[in-house]
Amino acid sequence: MAQKVLLGETRGYRNHPQLNRFKESSDPIGSISTYLWFIYEEAVSRGYHFDSTKINKPKGRYRIKVNDGQVKYELQHLLHKLKERNKSYYQKIKKVDSPIAHPIFKVVKGEVEHWENMGARNTPE
Repeated sequence: MAQKVLLGETRGYRNHPQLNRFKESSDPIGSISTYLWFIYEEAVSRGYHFDSTKINKPKGRYRIKVNDGQVKYELQHLLHKLKERNKSYYQKIKKVDSPIAHPIFKVVKGEVEHWENMGARNTPE
């Protein structure tokens, strides 16, 4: 869906805040394609079936800066969801302190992104 939004092929989710990081990159389509290609590779390595024909083939490798505060915030958001939806997996990853970011992201020092709706997400504890 994110790729379709950036390609202008859908009207929904055009203003989704998580797309800002791709929209602000030097090549939004190349960046989202690279992001999705890594997701595809991870899915295959885990034995999932993922239709790669829906992903534009990336023409290069892209890097997008992401703040370490944002990465930690997103981990807390995931933990909050897991605590309600999958308690055993929550127990497994709640000890993660330094999450490994997706390979497209270069983690830099910084705060949670300005576009996050801080009131909408809670921490797990």
